[in-house]
Amino acid sequence: MAGEDHGDPNGPVTWTVGAGLALFGVPGSIAALGFTKAGILAGSIAAKMMSAAAIANGGGVAVLQSIGTAGLSLAAKIGLTAALGSAGAATGAQLTE
Repeated sequence: MAGEDHGDPNGPVTWTVGAGLALFGVPGSIAALGFTKAGILAGSIAAKMMSAAAIANGGGVAVLQSIGTAGLSLAAKIGLTAALGSAGAATGAQLTE
């Protein structure tokens, strides 16, 4: 029938899964590193990064902490969806083979 996916690796289901992975997987991965809404989790990878970054005077730790605290902005979500949607679709296509 028209509009059905039928396992097409370029179909709407594959793209939807890819977009979902981009929107929820990235913030979840950052939180798993220890960048949480409450701050950097003691003993986590984030804490080790913060220590190393403090020694190196800055780095990307502040950006990751900002994402962990406030989440991603709408623009960042749109950008991630565009950039990672195709990667998620390709992964989904590989999983359905």
